[in-house]
Amino acid sequence: MNTHSDALRTSSYIFFLCFFNCLLLIPQVIHAQDLFSPSLLQDKVVIVTGGAAGIGGAIVRALAQHGAIVVFVDKDKKQGTQLSRELSNMSKTHLFVPGDLSKEETCKQVIEETLKYFDRIDILINNAGFNDKIGLTASPSAFKKSVETNLMHYFMMLHYALTSLKKSKGTVINIASKVALTGQGSTSGYAAAKGAILALTREWAVELAPYDIRVNAVIPAEVLTEAYKTWITSFSNHEQKLQQIKEKIPLGQRMTTMQEIANTVLFLASPLASHTTGQFLSVDGGYVHLDRAFTILNEKND
Repeated sequence: MNTHSDALRTSSYIFFLCFFNCLLLIPQVIHAQDLFSPSLLQDKVVIVTGGAAGIGGAIVRALAQHGAIVVFVDKDKKQGTQLSRELSNMSKTHLFVPGDLSKEETCKQVIEETLKYFDRIDILINNAGFNDKIGLTASPSAFKKSVETNLMHYFMMLHYALTSLKKSKGTVINIASKVALTGQGSTSGYAAAKGAILALTREWAVELAPYDIRVNAVIPAEVLTEAYKTWITSFSNHEQKLQQIKEKIPLGQRMTTMQEIANTVLFLASPLASHTTGQFLSVDGGYVHLDRAFTILNEKND
């Protein structure tokens, strides 16, 4: 009996079995609860702007599922109330603050109410914003309004939360957009705001490093939110248009899910990213940074 050969065959079998199982997992969208401890952010007080739906809603749910106390603000009172009811049914401690973040008093109110109910702020997630399609043909006043709507509340929220974040040695996560890096056409206001958000992410990371406050940005690209669905269906050939976009996404030729954005935010908010600051994390399947020739090469390989 060749014990050495038997052992070698057994270990080889185990290796290939594990390797095969890993391959099976690759194309799947893995939910955060399968990756992180439910107590990853236990009792951390987190503010999320634009948190009632879309990417913001996914972030709020993920945070609550991992022990965080979530305060979310949104001007959509109906959707915010629905999400609040959902969190209550899950016995998750939270606070919904309805309000328009373009108004300075709303930003200040969110911070004051958070401190009133929970006495601290550990994490600020600036997410609210929308692509209003303000391009070069729009008036200067429309451009100014677009920039202010998509940018100013990022500054105001951090301004009013700063004292508390210094006490907690907290974390700031800014949600940006691929438009800041690639352009899109007819989006001057939105692109200017999102580009500024990336610049401020680096600026704030430098300014706040002495206080052990980490500041990072997440950059989504093609994410199938309700707003994205509304946009894509505005085309007469929307199914063909969506397929063309998917084919240009190198990893899996599919859209990024809202859950995948939320998973990345969870990582950056947690101690797992304790020495990560001033970084831009593109969660897009390689859409922005990989060579577009990939699509052609992939077709040839097929």
